[in-house]
Amino acid sequence: MLLTDLYELTMAAAFYENNFNPTATFELFVRKLPKNRGYLVAAGLEQALQWVESVCCGAIDVEFLRKHPAFEHVSDEFFSFLRELRFTGDVWAVPEGTVIFGQEPLLRVTAPLIEAQILETYLLATITYQTTVATKASRVVQAAEGKDVIEFGTRRAHGPEAGVLAARASYIAGCIGTSNTEAGYRFGIPTFGTIAHSYVMALEDEEKAFKQYTSLFPQASILLVDTYDTLKAIDKIIEAGLRPSGVRIDSGDLALLSKQVRAKLDAAGLKQTKILASGDLDEFKIFELNQRGALIDGYGVGTAMVVSNDAPALGGIYKLVETELDGTKNYHAKFSDQKMTYPGAKQVWRFRDEAGKFTRDVIACAEERVEDGEPLLRQVMNAGKRTSVAAEALSDIRDRARTQLKQVPEDVRRFEAPAEYPVEFSRTLRNLLEQVRQRLA
Repeated sequence: MLLTDLYELTMAAAFYENNFNPTATFELFVRKLPKNRGYLVAAGLEQALQWVESVCCGAIDVEFLRKHPAFEHVSDEFFSFLRELRFTGDVWAVPEGTVIFGQEPLLRVTAPLIEAQILETYLLATITYQTTVATKASRVVQAAEGKDVIEFGTRRAHGPEAGVLAARASYIAGCIGTSNTEAGYRFGIPTFGTIAHSYVMALEDEEKAFKQYTSLFPQASILLVDTYDTLKAIDKIIEAGLRPSGVRIDSGDLALLSKQVRAKLDAAGLKQTKILASGDLDEFKIFELNQRGALIDGYGVGTAMVVSNDAPALGGIYKLVETELDGTKNYHAKFSDQKMTYPGAKQVWRFRDEAGKFTRDVIACAEERVEDGEPLLRQVMNAGKRTSVAAEALSDIRDRARTQLKQVPEDVRRFEAPAEYPVEFSRTLRNLLEQVRQRLA
């Protein structure tokens, strides 16, 4: 439970000491999409729910808080309460792999106010990070136009665990696998590897290095060929009679080199040897390589994907939308400039054309029924426990993302200056907002 911001715990103490703990509903959403993002791919829900279901405050945690100067005037009863605190509420969320847009709740929490408030930091960190990476990865996969993309970014991620979760998010979005072995073990994601420059440099004999490696890994030898001279390395492979499954080019003019390498390999009868390219790639560079007719079979993408270099953070927010005390609901909204929020628990309804393409979304009150629309949020926790709906195979999540990305209008999927997808608020929700405005005025 300490994996949160201090003010979540000080607010919890203030609510407790003032005997105020009504049922509350919070919603997590992204107010405005980053530049050059026309959509988002939801990810991270599984890890978020695992934490929510198991979160507690151990004896050591409680003692740390007791000694913290911020809690100097807090009663012992609060720490006893905290020691026994578990999440007992309900959670609704869009399934992972769902394409969503600005203002749309990814997740809705209804629970006693203290329980719901304490979740804020972890939920935001977990869901917005994986959603950020999944969205970036979907763009890279789109740019590859059917060619393989492997996630290579753990060494550039903001910490080892971020690297593992980035591998998961990238796989959801369409990458065929990752270089991260832990992600392969934990999530069953296919793992891939080549050799590093250090292997060639340590032996000082490039041909010897290639021979040793392919003899040990005959079915999985992808040789890095740009340590010294890319084309000469290809000649050495051919002259040695090696038949690697692939070669990787990590520097230079990748489009030109890929054509030259392909010609040499094909002339030597190595038509089955694939060419993998890497080296600070992103969707824009891959698109350019395809435009230049690069003969590349797959891409290894690292830094740009795991840190989403052009849009490294989502402006995710977690806002209180309603409370209920003694059977009476009270609706809450924020009215500050450029940060207005809508009150009340919500559902998102999606509309499609006859071909299955998305046409518009409507954000409505949770109890509304919007005719001909498809509701996106579903209950994933009930009374503090995950529902059967929450137990999804990663392959199913990946299939959902692949299907939905094809259903996003092409102009919304543009890499630069994408069209804005229509997201509307229902009349009932707009009327509720006005009622709250008048009440607060």
